[in-house]
Amino acid sequence: MALTKPAVLCLNRAGEAVAHRIAQLLDAPVHGRKTRVDVSDLFFDNALEHARMLFAAGTPVVGVCASGILIRAVAPLLADKTTEPPVLSVSDDGAVVVPLLGGHRGANRLASQISDALGATSAVTTAGDVALGVALDEPPEGYRLANPDAAKEVMAGLLSGKTVSIEGDAPWLEGLPKGDDLRISCGLAPSDADLAFHQQRAALGVGCARNCDPAELAALVAESLAEANIAPGALKAIYTLDLKADEPAVNALAASLGLPVRVFDAPTLEAETPRLATPSDVVFAEVGTHGVSEAAALAGAGAGAQLAVTKKKTKNATCAVALSDAPITELRGRSRGRLSIIGIGPGQHSWCTPEASRLVQEAEELVGYGLYIDLLGPLAYGKARSDFPLGGEEARCRYALERAGEGRDVALICSGDAGIYAMGALVFELLDRGPDEMGVSDAARRVEVVSTPGVSALQGAAARAGAPLGHDFCAISLSDLLTPREDIVKRLKAAAEGDFVIAFYNPVSKRRRTLLADARDILLEHRPADTPVMLATSLGRPEEHLRYRKLSELDVDEVDMLTVVLVGSSHSRLAQLGEGPRMYTPRGYARKMDGDLADKSA
Repeated sequence: MALTKPAVLCLNRAGEAVAHRIAQLLDAPVHGRKTRVDVSDLFFDNALEHARMLFAAGTPVVGVCASGILIRAVAPLLADKTTEPPVLSVSDDGAVVVPLLGGHRGANRLASQISDALGATSAVTTAGDVALGVALDEPPEGYRLANPDAAKEVMAGLLSGKTVSIEGDAPWLEGLPKGDDLRISCGLAPSDADLAFHQQRAALGVGCARNCDPAELAALVAESLAEANIAPGALKAIYTLDLKADEPAVNALAASLGLPVRVFDAPTLEAETPRLATPSDVVFAEVGTHGVSEAAALAGAGAGAQLAVTKKKTKNATCAVALSDAPITELRGRSRGRLSIIGIGPGQHSWCTPEASRLVQEAEELVGYGLYIDLLGPLAYGKARSDFPLGGEEARCRYALERAGEGRDVALICSGDAGIYAMGALVFELLDRGPDEMGVSDAARRVEVVSTPGVSALQGAAARAGAPLGHDFCAISLSDLLTPREDIVKRLKAAAEGDFVIAFYNPVSKRRRTLLADARDILLEHRPADTPVMLATSLGRPEEHLRYRKLSELDVDEVDMLTVVLVGSSHSRLAQLGEGPRMYTPRGYARKMDGDLADKSA
């Protein structure tokens, strides 16, 4: 599996030359410590925070620095070694390379590559690499390990002196001690060997009727592979017609097999017609190609491939398998396309979730209001970006969907939470519109749409305040650009009568200055004049500004579009504590305890 391009961290001038040599070798950017490095692709202030952010996003980190710095940076995030990116440290003089994390997920390979180029010592400590010169759980491209859980036990056996017999073609294992204690297999067929690798020479082509039962397609594929004596691990990918990119059955099959889905347009599949075993005029009349499953399998496996399984079918599904004469290392066709709707929080990196950072890192293109993309900082470096102004929201979402419809992995960047007064709802509205309602293209409708939660402005403000959302609350946008003013007033009155804590979004703009004052006056009819109000401006950014006011003293002129206004309920309190004022809304535990005590004394 190919690694994501690493980031080369340089913390001082002593390591600057080495950092640039490594970056050139890996075709990677240099991230330099501000004021301590002269030349860098981008600069950072805090080494620990920067390394932690890259690690959380899944970016391999090569730090020209002391190992301890990287260890302290990523230690709080360590959880699953099978998904964590490689982390390596390199001494300032380039003499020593230390793979710290992800040895069998690319770090050892990177260490070898760097040490060879620098003439350095690679301090690899993973047992298999040191004693046997190979990692059993990291096969080369074009091969797949069927039973990875067994790799540790087999490696332990070899380290204790056991020997192994190898069945099939596994050239990277030729250096292992030969004998009959253990068995390793490498072929197309299912195997009961102690460790089973599969050559990924097979391409699975599938087709199905719209909304085919996923179980029907899965059963057909399993039966067809079993008849041909081909293990699922020998499949490189699942291939189909682009019209089927969003079929639940196809994508459920891919998820169950742990394989990517690749799609071809009808003309590409039609070009495979001379090689088809069962061409169909009926299929051509419906979708523009004389075959889907056979053609997709052949197109995926390449020019020299042959059909090992001709079209098998049920009432609603078809499948076929093509075999290449060598392991397939190129993913032909295009991906389904993905649009990730990402909320990055109010503005500081620590409020951007690891999932959001990972989706940003995986994206090929970033789309959004330019300021929000800028807030990503280093995560946006080197990525294609399409900036849209405020007011261009529909154009922004439409563009993102259409780009994803071309097979790209696109990230739509929003501040706060993308589903709260942001672009999430508009994306789904565009997808839901009919062809005559200015919706999006059919290709855009077939993309995978992923939404990830973000820290909303109301959550950020509440955390800074204390716990003002401790009881029932609501959020109201005071922008009448898309919502009629009378509807906003109706909601204000209902929230005031319901005694909700209220978070006001979009409280004012340059032309709209009266609704916040109207809201204040409506609320004063239902709650005390000294009800606490928090004004939180530029949350999570260096210019963050927090202040508290009484409801009766709320002044519209000290509020702007970057301010969230939190108005307490009649029960909310502003406590003057040692660390400063803290706003909270009790939920009623004290009243409950008083009642319990009264019951006990009665």
